[in-house]
Amino acid sequence: MATATYLVGVVLERRKVASPWIDHVWLPVAVLPAAPDLAPLTWLGATDTGERFFAGGFEMDLHRTDTATYRDNLASGAPRIWVAARPPGNDGPPAVVGVTPDPAEGEALTEAGNDIVEAVPMPPEIEAVLIRFIADHHVERPFVKRKRDRWAGPEEDE
Repeated sequence: MATATYLVGVVLERRKVASPWIDHVWLPVAVLPAAPDLAPLTWLGATDTGERFFAGGFEMDLHRTDTATYRDNLASGAPRIWVAARPPGNDGPPAVVGVTPDPAEGEALTEAGNDIVEAVPMPPEIEAVLIRFIADHHVERPFVKRKRDRWAGPEEDE
């Protein structure tokens, strides 16, 4: 259950590639601090690397139990937001399936195998939201190392 949900915009870029099998790839390249009032797949312009499109507005859930990893992300000096997109299986753009500022959740998003997961720069407005969220919800939890039970042998299993 999320403690807070924020709507963010995601920007995808279609890049040309030199490959005999495909002519372009889609990559998440940016997250906007708010979702603009644009239709999904609105063309935003061209760059040196490709064409950018607004993918749409997506919910970014913040959980009070993840504040320690949010804090670590901010302390890294270059905070990131992880965006996961699932290729549609045809020539179209991928579908965004996840947006998170949590590095651990970002890593978990890579487990699907075919999903495209990119860590994009965090806008200062979202950084400010995270700082406030951490200040409101963070509870320091001490690390407790559990001891393993000793196994006495097969005669005690009976």
